[in-house]
Amino acid sequence: MLKTAVLKQSKHPYISINPKISKGSPVILGTRLRVIDIAIEYDRLGLMPDQIIDAHPHLTLEALHDALSYYYENQTVIDNEIRQRKENIRRLSNKFPSKLKKSIG
Repeated sequence: MLKTAVLKQSKHPYISINPKISKGSPVILGTRLRVIDIAIEYDRLGLMPDQIIDAHPHLTLEALHDALSYYYENQTVIDNEIRQRKENIRRLSNKFPSKLKKSIG
């Protein structure tokens, strides 16, 4: 009897997670563009997919939609990371106020 190998299709073929790339943050395969960055551009900044592609011309529409799909499947985790980063930025800006803002008034 001949056995055939069955390749398992990845649920997100355009997403890569490698601890050596962007500290293990999910990225679009072959790039260092993180899913979290795509999520911010799309969900927080309100950019449309064609605008994101214009900003990152090395991306394909398929890869972009796969990144968005990954984001929505992991939205709670990614949104929590976005919240934590914003909080860290707020804390640092309070600890180290802008000298430029102070000099301008």
